[in-house]
Amino acid sequence: MATTSDIRNGLCIKYNNDIYKVIEFLHVKPGKGPAFVRTKLKSVTNGKVVDNTFPAGRKIEDIRVETHKFQYLYNEGETYHFMNQKDYSQIQLEKNVLDSPELMKEGEVVTIIINSEDEMPLSVEMPASVILEVTHTEPGVKGNTATNATKPATVESGATVNVPLFINEGDKIKVETTKGTYQERIKE
Repeated sequence: MATTSDIRNGLCIKYNNDIYKVIEFLHVKPGKGPAFVRTKLKSVTNGKVVDNTFPAGRKIEDIRVETHKFQYLYNEGETYHFMNQKDYSQIQLEKNVLDSPELMKEGEVVTIIINSEDEMPLSVEMPASVILEVTHTEPGVKGNTATNATKPATVESGATVNVPLFINEGDKIKVETTKGTYQERIKE
């Protein structure tokens, strides 16, 4: 058993007869009244996100988990295939368990959180950022830069990311995986 002071991003807890992963949390100590913890929880079984507030000091049931490095191989529709980097065993996961599947390219190494009790995969954590090549984007119009103008660009994984006007097809860009936003152009 843990308490609300142990809440952190990535913690897996049992709540309302389901297993949830903490996505965001905020400890709040108002001027009047007791402190509380505001959380955003994502169900690892169906992918639904719920907001919940825990009173400070409340006991929560945490889940013992192990993390393993897996390499993304390919997907068949809604099923994604991964290979364990240590023993080369393969597992398949549904799309709703993944945090940002549209930013994964073949060969990407991800961290899979596995429940220690029943060896069930709970969630897939992407690296903080990924480097992807732009496969399609419209050319930027000169003189159209009064503000921070952006344009949509399709990257090699199939996702669409808003990028600055100077990005062209063939450029490699760094994309933040949590928000799916452009960070910088990678020079080779």
